[in-house]
Amino acid sequence: MSRDSGLQPGVSKGRREEEEAMAFLRFEGIGKSFPGVKALDDVTFEVREGSCHALMGENGAGKSTLGKILAGVYTAERGRITLAGKEISPRNPLEARMLGIAMVHQELAFCPNLTVAENLSLGDMPTRGIWLDREGLRDRARAVLAEIGAEIDVDARVETLSTGQEQMLQIAAAVGTGAKVIVMDEPTSSLSGLESEHLFRLMGRLQQRRITLLYVSHRMEEIHRLCDTITVLRDGRHVMTHEAGAVKRDELIRQMIGRDVEVHDAGHVGGALGEVVLEVKGLRSPGRFRDMSLTVRRGEVVGMAGLVGAGRSEVAQAIFGLDPEATGEVRVNGRRLKLGHPRLSLAEGMGYVPEDRKRQGLVLTMNCRENTTLAVLNRLAKAGFVNGQNEAAMAGRHLRQLRVRTPDMEAGVAGLSGGNQQKIALAKWLAMECGLLIVDEPTRGVDVGAKAEIHRMLDELASRGMAILLISSELPEVIGLSRRVVVMRQGRIVGEAERPEIQPEKLLRWMAGVEESALSAS
Repeated sequence: MSRDSGLQPGVSKGRREEEEAMAFLRFEGIGKSFPGVKALDDVTFEVREGSCHALMGENGAGKSTLGKILAGVYTAERGRITLAGKEISPRNPLEARMLGIAMVHQELAFCPNLTVAENLSLGDMPTRGIWLDREGLRDRARAVLAEIGAEIDVDARVETLSTGQEQMLQIAAAVGTGAKVIVMDEPTSSLSGLESEHLFRLMGRLQQRRITLLYVSHRMEEIHRLCDTITVLRDGRHVMTHEAGAVKRDELIRQMIGRDVEVHDAGHVGGALGEVVLEVKGLRSPGRFRDMSLTVRRGEVVGMAGLVGAGRSEVAQAIFGLDPEATGEVRVNGRRLKLGHPRLSLAEGMGYVPEDRKRQGLVLTMNCRENTTLAVLNRLAKAGFVNGQNEAAMAGRHLRQLRVRTPDMEAGVAGLSGGNQQKIALAKWLAMECGLLIVDEPTRGVDVGAKAEIHRMLDELASRGMAILLISSELPEVIGLSRRVVVMRQGRIVGEAERPEIQPEKLLRWMAGVEESALSAS
């Protein structure tokens, strides 16, 4: 199909206008940019009423961004959207809801201190006179939850719910608005198999009511089971729209990748490997991941790939000691760590750069110097007082090494660009001189220049003998930096490949479940 229109080439103008008029939902020339990133570029396709229409693509292809534009979370900079023949441009989620559009977000977002019933009626609380109608609030919530078959206590605070229950609550909130179009962004990423089956049956009932579903997912088996039409986005552009039965899985994977992934020969790859630094055996955490076993040697970068919800970040947190429910065995330099205690991980020379640098990797109210030396204050202190001269010298050395662009060390880290913030999150562990570094999404939200500098630094660290476990959603990043790649899917390792057998098609097949049983390079 034509990338620009989603219609067969050679269709007459009259025929094209007739088909456009029949389209229930149409995206035309949609464009959206964020600082340093063109998220969507001239995206055009259409969706039939009552269909389950899949949006597929690699991480970062623009799928969620498009859904958020339709749901009023973002505003398109170019192009137009028509719904039932009328042009729409929702400026916020409330306007989208008034138009009959709701979204089930990939990131769960509720008021955790409020009850289930209160969250389901936010913005439209039932009243009796001037007073809140508490019983009406509960009755409405029970009715909405019953419609999707979710058994959740309406008086429970959201903060007490499991992740799967929160996801079902968000689905209930979308259905409860009476929407004509529902965007579902990775709705099963936090659901159990039983909960997913409940969702699939609900989707069938919604389609019987002519509700249109825009289904964002990487999971091939779900797409072919649920969806009648598939649209593929790649690098923010529309690639193809096909009937689901007319395109094979291998073809979908080729369309999603659509390019030769350039593999940079990282300098550390040619070096000799040292002894095992990290050894993980039988690591598991209820509802998150299971049977994790892997090793990382000195001078090695091991990449961990997988789709949203695969459990990669959860594994990193457990290894570092942030998951009190994790069981299994983690050894660093041959010594077994007691799980659930980050201080012990730090004492063994382990560093961890989390996925969310602003919430977990940095203290935004502190300056660059303070953030850089945060993990080594005990080395800089004497009799309880930090030696300011030594601290400044250490921070300056590492900030220069990483080429952090800041007016001075006393500048607030909150005012720096994303790339410079990420460099400081890394500088903290360089200052600690850790021998093992876990890096989760090291270049998310940074510009091309900063990305290249971070890649150079990770390569140099491995060349100097550091052991690195790299988690990334970007295949070129994983392939370019790693000597070995393990692939996770649904909480377990489903494949492993070493250079030169690390191929994007092979990794994506494992990630999507096309070759789920492949547990070693072939």
